[in-house]
Amino acid sequence: MKINDYTSDQIDAAVSAAENIANDWAQSSRETRARLLRGLADVLQARRDKLVCVGDDETSLGSVRLNSELDRTIFQLRGFAEHVEDGNAFAVSDDPAIAGAPPLGRPHLTRVRVPLGPVAMFSASNFPIAFSVLGGDTASALAAGCPVVVKAHPGHPQLSREVFELTKAVLTQQGLPEGLIGMVEGAGIEVGVGLVRHPGIAAVAFTGSFKGGTALWSHANSRPRPIPFYGELGSTNPVVALPSALTGNAEELARTLAASMEFGCGQICTSPGLVVLFESADADRFESALRDALQSAKTHTMLTPSMKHNFDAGIARLVATPGVQTVLAGESTNDDHASPRPVIARTSAQNFISEHALHEEVFGPACLLVRVQSIDEIVEVLNAVGGSLTVTLWGAEVDSPDVRRITRCATQIAGRVLFGGVPTGVAVTASQQHGGPWPASTQPFSTSVGYAAMDRFLRPVALQNPPAWLIERVGQPC
Repeated sequence: MKINDYTSDQIDAAVSAAENIANDWAQSSRETRARLLRGLADVLQARRDKLVCVGDDETSLGSVRLNSELDRTIFQLRGFAEHVEDGNAFAVSDDPAIAGAPPLGRPHLTRVRVPLGPVAMFSASNFPIAFSVLGGDTASALAAGCPVVVKAHPGHPQLSREVFELTKAVLTQQGLPEGLIGMVEGAGIEVGVGLVRHPGIAAVAFTGSFKGGTALWSHANSRPRPIPFYGELGSTNPVVALPSALTGNAEELARTLAASMEFGCGQICTSPGLVVLFESADADRFESALRDALQSAKTHTMLTPSMKHNFDAGIARLVATPGVQTVLAGESTNDDHASPRPVIARTSAQNFISEHALHEEVFGPACLLVRVQSIDEIVEVLNAVGGSLTVTLWGAEVDSPDVRRITRCATQIAGRVLFGGVPTGVAVTASQQHGGPWPASTQPFSTSVGYAAMDRFLRPVALQNPPAWLIERVGQPC
């Protein structure tokens, strides 16, 4: 593959700088890592007004949303600092020696974890701060002891540059090499492929489209030495509304769901794109209320023209699928800069199951209502989805064989199962799981949100009969 001279040099310089610092950062103390993470949080807080202004100019997300993203980013940077100080990056499991032959006897074994090395971090389009230059992937990799090379997203280049300049200032202030956090730019696929295939990169963290993510995943696996690719690729996030939930509450739940669909103009990885309803008068009331709530919704311009183009193409595919009825139609336009109108469609369970095109995510303010006749059909619909970041269950408060069956199915296809509420909003905490079976992510055993995200970049190593000096390091790599 050809990469132009400038881009090739840029990638190589950034990765080489990360390689040069990798061993030193792997050996760094919990105090050093925590100090850097807190310093990055502090500079974001200090430059809040400027960053929000630049971000709004580029994304049209508004100051409320962008301030919220900054709050989240600052919170998780400081949270990972505490996580490291508590010793989690240096977790140790120790089995003392037992005299005698196996299986009763054994040598002294200590299980530690070592950082993988430089991580390529692909910024997301839809979270220009919280999943970007200093987002959760960067924070978790630094906490694990890995340098980071950021691939900035072309949808918000100026904001990425502003944050990167602040990052370099913090590194200089703390006497750390600039290569600890590098950044490359470029809208072409060559830049991403060049970064993933660079022999100095040890792992990749990606949040983005299914098409782009699977292409890069293929490159990560086809390298002479394959590397882990942690890809979050998209999700339909089914919401299952059992009859008990809608009784007397259909209109309110519909308005709640509409607000979730509207958030960020639907450009959220956990936006609810599929609602499963039993055929009933309550379901009719829910559908009408959802349509009324979204009919008056005020959406904003999507983050990039290509996103709007893909949304329009996805809607065209959805409504043209046999057996699909349009409940709320968007406005037809060829303008990729126009604000999209929310879309609601409806189909039967059997049609959803048989039409594979309906299983694909439409990234934006769109929702498909699937009418079912039985618990069996709910399970079949969820199984047809295959994998999702979330499944939301309304009306599962009372134990029964049917509720257990649906719950079991939900846990088999999703990384997070909600009992009530809506899937948008992902808490940064130790118990969070943001990932799911294929096609939601490439690594369903890992999370990209929460403090367990650090584990993606640490490899277990067993030390047999280690010398005293190594034991005294208590899990800190040498």
